[in-house]
Amino acid sequence: MPKMKTNSGAKKRFQLTGSGKVKRKHAFKSHILTKKTTKQKRNLTYSAVCTSADEKRVKELILA
Repeated sequence: MPKMKTNSGAKKRFQLTGSGKVKRKHAFKSHILTKKTTKQKRNLTYSAVCTSADEKRVKELILA
């Protein structure tokens, strides 16, 4: 049987941490930034960790 392929979209969007958690970026930071406050834009800059509900699905895509 052939090897499973990693999902190309997922490998660009997610990254695994050393402890095995899934790191992700925040949405809503690409355009229409004039109506968002400076604080809101600043807080969207930093990366976040995926919730446990999504973690299993994302890992299947990355580690396939």
